[in-house]
Amino acid sequence: MSDEVWQRDEVESPCIKLCVVHPATRLCTGCFRSIDEISAWSRMTAQERRTVLAELPARAAIQPVRRGGRAARLKRQQD
Repeated sequence: MSDEVWQRDEVESPCIKLCVVHPATRLCTGCFRSIDEISAWSRMTAQERRTVLAELPARAAIQPVRRGGRAARLKRQQD
């Protein structure tokens, strides 16, 4: 058996299990990947994954904050 499998350069997913797609940007609000990137992640090469990862900080900076939802309703009820 080869030790090659233990020496792979695997690029981990940036998923933080906060999977909600923002309606305006169409990016996940947790990891900032597109639906296409999320669905293709397991088939991407390590270089393709690194390219996506390199773009995520810029996407996070432009992602608008969602307003509303359950948290906003609860806050309004308390005010």
